[in-house]
Amino acid sequence: MKYIQLPAEEGVRRLSFYLAMEEYVARHLDEPECFFMWQVEPSVIFGRNQLIETEVNMDFCRSHGISIYRRKSGGGCVYADMNNVMFSYITNEQNVNFTFNRYIMMIVRMLQRLGVDARVSGRNDVLVGDRKVSGSAFYRLPQRSVVHSTMLYDTDMINMVGSITPTDTKLLSKGVMSVRQRVCLLKDYILLTLPEFLQFVHDEMCDGERLLTTADVKAIEELEQQYLSPDFIYGNNPRYTLVKKRRIEGVGDLEARIELKDGIIRSVNLIGDYFLIGELDSQLLDKLKGLPLNPAAISRALPDRIDDVVLNLYKEDFIDLLIQ
Repeated sequence: MKYIQLPAEEGVRRLSFYLAMEEYVARHLDEPECFFMWQVEPSVIFGRNQLIETEVNMDFCRSHGISIYRRKSGGGCVYADMNNVMFSYITNEQNVNFTFNRYIMMIVRMLQRLGVDARVSGRNDVLVGDRKVSGSAFYRLPQRSVVHSTMLYDTDMINMVGSITPTDTKLLSKGVMSVRQRVCLLKDYILLTLPEFLQFVHDEMCDGERLLTTADVKAIEELEQQYLSPDFIYGNNPRYTLVKKRRIEGVGDLEARIELKDGIIRSVNLIGDYFLIGELDSQLLDKLKGLPLNPAAISRALPDRIDDVVLNLYKEDFIDLLIQ
């Protein structure tokens, strides 16, 4: 696997640059497997299918100088700063479950070689003991898969909690204590400094480097503008008359916002921290337009398999979400 290296003069960029770098590498580099690491100034990044107003504490972020970005993968909202590390993995492998599991096991084995009692938990987390140290998300491009993850070496816990939860002092204090019970910091389990850890990961994960050119960097900067678009970050919230919410094990927290007129579905917007592996609109949501909101009509319109659109989502569970 090749490590993708920026030119030596490059400093710390905005988080949007590294999202664009992942996509550029996936679309334009002919390496079958690539990996790189990055760090950013305090930032919040939320998932492709989430609403910013329900995931991000905008006032806290503004007052604490925390930047806000949306990514093209699913999953939940996370905080990043210069004291933790973000990993990016790009591969030709198209089987989503295989890709995801293989990558996470690479991370687990890398941590175990440091003497850390790391293990996989659920669909996308790495735990040390019973506390989370890393979470991952992914998306697909033509002929390529992109996986990215956080690695909590260290971080500002007040910023982490406050950027995603209410700013009330008591709630913030309780939130920090609660999060500290559920997540851990890698610095407490290894003797390596952060720069030493970065070098260790580089050497363990990769067997060579691919140096990007100044032309590559310019192309990444151009692609980055998509990630900086207000329409992409903030999104256009469609009208709706019904909201249906449900947590589905192995899928995530889902919220279906349905626009109805005279009992007929005009549109459906599916919000949540789920992982999208197909074309949501054309393969799933567009098929609901013009249907009465009843299970028989919806069942006839949908394909038998929709877990190839939303990971682990089965037809019966989706219909239950819409009808409940």
